[in-house]
Amino acid sequence: MLTLAFDTATDVATSALVDDGEVLGERVSRAQTLLEDVDALLRQGGAHPTEIGALAVGIGPGSFTGVRIGLAAARGLAVALDVRGAGVSTLDALAAGAPGAVPVVDARRREVFALVGGEPRVLAPDELAVADGAVCVGSGAIRYRELLEEKGAVVPPDADERHLPRARFHAQLAGELGPVDAIEPLYLRLPDAKVSA
Repeated sequence: MLTLAFDTATDVATSALVDDGEVLGERVSRAQTLLEDVDALLRQGGAHPTEIGALAVGIGPGSFTGVRIGLAAARGLAVALDVRGAGVSTLDALAAGAPGAVPVVDARRREVFALVGGEPRVLAPDELAVADGAVCVGSGAIRYRELLEEKGAVVPPDADERHLPRARFHAQLAGELGPVDAIEPLYLRLPDAKVSA
């Protein structure tokens, strides 16, 4: 089945077109160009939009606006193409791209989103417990590299692709398909607008 997957929860958006596990195309850009990326992926894969059989969309945690862009695009595509989809955690996709590593997403406000005991959490970077020699990946690992390395963690170079929540892993991790409008975002705290209000 042809699956269109994308994640716009972080500063770097990823998208992929996957056919029964085979990656036909993959792009890295920004949330604002997601639909352009989808068009380019379909052209690259020699596919027509009506051939898409499923959507796999990143649900966060991450930027409130980024998550909303991804979910809105998925809902629009689902209505237009009459397809079902599945939501996939951005942290889970990061973990799938770097087996054994600790996924850490920059949450702004001097906080990070991370998997703690297999559960997504928001916490201050200095509260993140990492084993000596543990590999940390993601935008939060890059931003707080010095602090994490002082704790004994290993953070790959900034350009290492393990820092990206690659959409091909969203397609791989997508569980049971359902109505796209039922996919819920994974927010671990209130958006900035509500906090300041």
